[in-house]
Amino acid sequence: MMKVTATKSSLKTVRCGLLAIPFATGDLGKEARNTLEAFGLETQALKDFKAKAGEALLLYPSDSKLKSRRVLLVGLGEADDISEFRKAARALAARAKSLEVGTVVFDCSAIPSWAKAVGEKAAFLAEVFTEAFIAGSYVFDRLKSGKLDKEKKKEKDAVSVELKLRVNAGNLKDVKEGARRGSIVGEAVSLARDLVNLPGSHLTAEGIAEAARRSARKSGCTATIFDRKQIEKMGMGGLLAVNKGSHNPPTFTVLEYEPPVKPVATVALVGKGVTFDSGGISIKPSQGMDEMKCDMGGAAAVIGAIEAVARLELPLRVITLVPATDNMPDGSAQTPGDVITTYSGITVEVGNTDAEGRLILADALAYAVKHYKPDAVIDLATLTGACIVALGYSVAGFFSNDDQFAGKIYEAGQRSGEKVWRMPLWEEYAELIKSEVADVHNTGGKGAGTVTAAKFLEKFTDGQENWAHIDIAGPAFSSKGTGGSYGGTGFGVRLLVDLLSGWE
Repeated sequence: MMKVTATKSSLKTVRCGLLAIPFATGDLGKEARNTLEAFGLETQALKDFKAKAGEALLLYPSDSKLKSRRVLLVGLGEADDISEFRKAARALAARAKSLEVGTVVFDCSAIPSWAKAVGEKAAFLAEVFTEAFIAGSYVFDRLKSGKLDKEKKKEKDAVSVELKLRVNAGNLKDVKEGARRGSIVGEAVSLARDLVNLPGSHLTAEGIAEAARRSARKSGCTATIFDRKQIEKMGMGGLLAVNKGSHNPPTFTVLEYEPPVKPVATVALVGKGVTFDSGGISIKPSQGMDEMKCDMGGAAAVIGAIEAVARLELPLRVITLVPATDNMPDGSAQTPGDVITTYSGITVEVGNTDAEGRLILADALAYAVKHYKPDAVIDLATLTGACIVALGYSVAGFFSNDDQFAGKIYEAGQRSGEKVWRMPLWEEYAELIKSEVADVHNTGGKGAGTVTAAKFLEKFTDGQENWAHIDIAGPAFSSKGTGGSYGGTGFGVRLLVDLLSGWE
C-alpha cells in the first residue's frame, strides 16, 4: 500500500527525499530557465535534458532555495497524450525506488493546462499519474529469503514511499479525488500482479478462492466459494475434466458487488483461473513452461477489477466468476478424444487437452447467464498463443457480438492504456469446431486459433446480447528480455474499471 496525498504547499518549503519538476518539450526555453533560476538551480542542466516522455535528470542542489535534497527533472514529451504522463510517472517511480527515498513530491501546478491539452479533467489526469506511479513502484519479492511472511505483516509495514502531488489551491479538491481513485485502481492492479506472479506451488485453485475472499472482505463484496463436491453436484463437466489430472481440487468462486444506489445495470466478469498449465496429456514444450503460472491472468484481472469497482462505489451490480484449477498430465487426466458434458448440457469433444481454458470458461459463462441474467458479460483469459502471433505482446484481441458494446470496450482500452483490437466472429468460423461425435469440438485446427476459441465460448452464452471475450495472452505477462518489468502486468484491471466507470 502506498500513501498518496495532494498539497498546496510551496515547493520551496516542502521537505522530501525527491522533488520532481516536470517539463514538456515546449517548456525548455525561457520558461524552464526561469523555473530553475527561481529555485536557485543551475540552468546548465538543461543542456543535458530533452524532456522526452519518461526522461529523467537527477540534480543534487548544493545551494538552492529548496529544502529537498534531490531534484529530478522529468520529461512529459509534448504533454498532449495521456500515455506521456504514464511514462513520466513510471520513470519517477523507478528513480524513487532506486534511490530508496521516503517521500516524493511531484509538481502538478500546470495540471489545468495539461488536462486541457489531453482533453480530460484534472481529476482524471491525477488518477492516471497516481496509478502509473504505483505501477512503477511495484516490486514482487515476497518469495525471497527473509520475506516469505511479508503477507502477514501489518499494512503499515508495506508503506514504503509517500507521493505528494503539489497543486495550486483551485485544483486541490479535484486532484485529491483523482489521487484517491488512482490509489484504488493502482492497488487493484498490484493485487492482480501479485496473483499472477505467484507460482503454482504457492497458488492453487483453493489459493485463488482464498485471495478472492480476502479481497471481498476488503472491498465489501460477498464471496461464495464452491468446492469439488458442489462443483460435481452442479455438473460443471468442463472444470472437472480439466482438473482430473490434478492432486489439487478445483474451486469455483463468485464475488458479488451491490452498489449503494439502484444499479444502472448488472455486469458479469468471468476470468480464466488455470493456476499452472502444463498442457495436460497434450503437454507443452518445456521451454517457457515456467511462465504458465500466468494462465490465471484473467482470474486475477476480474478479482482486481471488482475490488476497485466496489471501493469506488460505482453504480453497477457486478458479478465476478472464477473457475479455477491447474492442468496436469496425471494418469487419470482427461485424454484427447474424450467427450464431456458441460454445465449447460452441451457436449464437447476434446481434441487437445491444452485447449483447457475454454472448457472451464464454458461452465462459468453458462452459470453467469443462467443465474444472474446480466445486461452484459465479459470474459478475460490468457487463452491462445495464436493471439500473440496476431497482435504481439502489448495488445489484447477481443470479440463481441454487439458493435456498440465493442466500441465502448475499444475506447476504454484507448483511455486506460490497455489497448484491445477487435477480431471477427463470423459464422463461417463455427464450421471449424464442428464435431462428428459431440455438439462441438474444443479445437478448430491450425488456422484462426484465436477466432475458433471465441466461437467456442460464444456457444455457452445462451444468446446473451452483450458479450465480449478478451484474449489477454500477450499482455498479461512480461517475459524476461522483453524490456518491461518481468512478470504479471495486471492487464485488464484498468480496462474494466474504465469501461465500468463510464457505463450508461
